[in-house]
Amino acid sequence: MEARGKASWYGKKFQHHKTYNGESFDMYKLTAAHRYLPLGSYVRVTNLRTKKSVVVRINDRGPHIKNRMIDLSYAAAKAIGMTGIDTVRIEYVE
Repeated sequence: MEARGKASWYGKKFQHHKTYNGESFDMYKLTAAHRYLPLGSYVRVTNLRTKKSVVVRINDRGPHIKNRMIDLSYAAAKAIGMTGIDTVRIEYVE
């Protein structure tokens, strides 16, 4: 599976809140929220602007804004050079 779309990120405001799978959100871990990918699955996220990529684990549901495809943790966004909203490619990692 491969898809392209808008990515955003979340951090301090949600630190230690419960994620959809019940764990405590940690903005310093490489995690992400996606609407339908299986919880616990891994995807490679590539920032199409910076060409940097990172592998994240899906542990939450979202994003809750219609035109966005994935919400990354602060650490994941930083790893791929995001400062705001960017266009990314996501690839399912087996």
